[in-house]
Amino acid sequence: MIVGFIGLGNLGEKLAATLLRNNINLIVHDKLKKKAVHLIEKGANWEDTPIELAKKSDFIITCLPSPSISATVMETRYGVIEGISKGKIWIEMSTTSKQEVSRLSKLVQNKGGFSADCPVSGGCHRASTGNISIFSGCERKVFEKIKPILFIMGKKILHTGKIGTASVLKVMTNYLATSNLISCCEALITMKGEGIDLAKTFEAIKISSGNSFVHETESQVILNGSRDINFTMDLVLKDIELFQQIADERNIPLDISPKLIEIFKDGISKYGDRAFSPSIVQRLEHKTGLNVQCDGFPEKIEDYDEESLGYEVVLNNN
Repeated sequence: MIVGFIGLGNLGEKLAATLLRNNINLIVHDKLKKKAVHLIEKGANWEDTPIELAKKSDFIITCLPSPSISATVMETRYGVIEGISKGKIWIEMSTTSKQEVSRLSKLVQNKGGFSADCPVSGGCHRASTGNISIFSGCERKVFEKIKPILFIMGKKILHTGKIGTASVLKVMTNYLATSNLISCCEALITMKGEGIDLAKTFEAIKISSGNSFVHETESQVILNGSRDINFTMDLVLKDIELFQQIADERNIPLDISPKLIEIFKDGISKYGDRAFSPSIVQRLEHKTGLNVQCDGFPEKIEDYDEESLGYEVVLNNN
């Protein structure tokens, strides 16, 4: 089994490294070869073009920052589609739209291949240890073929149904995470203004009904001051706009979603599209003159859970 991996950014590099660490025969490609150097040093092979990578791989994984970049990597003269042949499987791990992954899937199918959209959730720190969650949208027979790969990269694997369903669920979960990030920022800045100790504020939230995954991760790097969560504002905006697009297509009026888009557009205009997403707290810091920082919190989030083989999340419908 040979796996090709395209896209070695903050997330992709960690997923690829997990495959390599678990003795997968890996071929890698990125726009910038320097991103692949340490993987090559550890045994990965390199291909200069997506087409050559696809030709030499049984499974082709793409993990890219936007639908437009995925389309370019797939459809250009030297793209993945031109390297697809009968039986090969394309696994899209980028966060994208149902329409776009379905469109590209048809092109793969026309060449005799199969497709699955498999976005992840849980943060880059969990991708580093193979403990991230993965949604998988594809035919069941395709899911059975890609399970061994997914079980290496992730811990909890959910087969969501047909192609595109995983991407819909992914943007929904990112919308929820973004909503929670903004509420955490507002909670912390308000407690700072009230004069409540921020370390005690963090613990109060953590042991309460108001706790969340976002609080336990992003609130820590907010309080540290690094705001480094390996996820940037442009990616947040892309994801919440994809969620809003789903609601618009179904004529579902939303109150919070448009406000989140407004907040992050403002944040990008002030701090740049590549600012880490928790830096959105600076909007409130600058408006109020308050500083939400506290000693005793880490600069980056690490995953201390032991790495182990993943498993399928099976629903109990009885």
